[in-house]
Amino acid sequence: MSKRLIEEIQRPIASELLLFEEKFKESMKSNVFLLDKITNYIVKRKGKQIRPMLVLLFAKMIGEIVEKTYRGAILIELLHTATLVHDDVVDDSDYRRGFFSLNALWKNKIPVLVGDFLLARGLLLSVNHQDYELLEIVSKAVKLMSEAELLQIEKARRLDINEDVYFEIIKNKTASLISSCCSIGAASVTSKKEIIEKAIYFGEKVGIAFQMKDDLFDYGNDDIGKPLGIDIKEKKMTLPLIYALQKASWIEKRRIIFIIKNLSHKKKKIEEVIDFVKQSGGIEYTQQKMKKYTEEALEILNEFDDNEAKKSLELLVKYTIEREK
Repeated sequence: MSKRLIEEIQRPIASELLLFEEKFKESMKSNVFLLDKITNYIVKRKGKQIRPMLVLLFAKMIGEIVEKTYRGAILIELLHTATLVHDDVVDDSDYRRGFFSLNALWKNKIPVLVGDFLLARGLLLSVNHQDYELLEIVSKAVKLMSEAELLQIEKARRLDINEDVYFEIIKNKTASLISSCCSIGAASVTSKKEIIEKAIYFGEKVGIAFQMKDDLFDYGNDDIGKPLGIDIKEKKMTLPLIYALQKASWIEKRRIIFIIKNLSHKKKKIEEVIDFVKQSGGIEYTQQKMKKYTEEALEILNEFDDNEAKKSLELLVKYTIEREK
């Protein structure tokens, strides 16, 4: 279902997406053979391209896609790719999207430098074309993402996160980049502040729902490319677990927190925590919250005129909560 839905979402921008791919590949070219070899590998293992799709669709919904739109999409994708490369080093991950990660193939030093190169390419692309407003949007997103990641690490050590802090983290860590995609798409074709602000709010709602769906995968049973209970193992306090702990007795809460802090390396103990969350209604509560955010995103979209790009954005909101991985 997800593949067919993605193809349907891409239909209004199919030719623009192909052109984006060419331009994105060109933006990463280098005279250094090793670097060129690695960036070609990155291009081959591309994901679903949700972020450039958001840039292009939002621009097309309110105007005509122009060169500035493509530059904005490239900027976002270069930044996103750089963060993924650095994340794999930080997390010591051997795989990304079913492929070997860069650090698995070339050890840590080279991927860190590649991530730096990708970020620099994005910055120069904007500076050389004087796309300063696009650069400001992305720079703010990087700042928020970095702060949120550090806050999450801090909270993982103490396991004292509540629902308000959880939403602060995912709003800044995940939703800020999704929001940037929409606002860049809008800013590339219009200077109207009210439209750009609507794009920001829409992206935030979609990004928060996207992350909650990701968090729910930790408690699923399907092969989603993400090990079951990985968030628990990494001591990440996501909404299903936060809700379950809020509803638990003092003794039960202490028992679960002890397991997460000291026994999360044991598969049976992770399964115990997963069962606790399911029995406490954490899954249903998160699904309700996720649905609320997607409905709010659709309400914002309804303020725009109907066209094919808008229909695709509506489908993308649907995909956010129905995707299988």
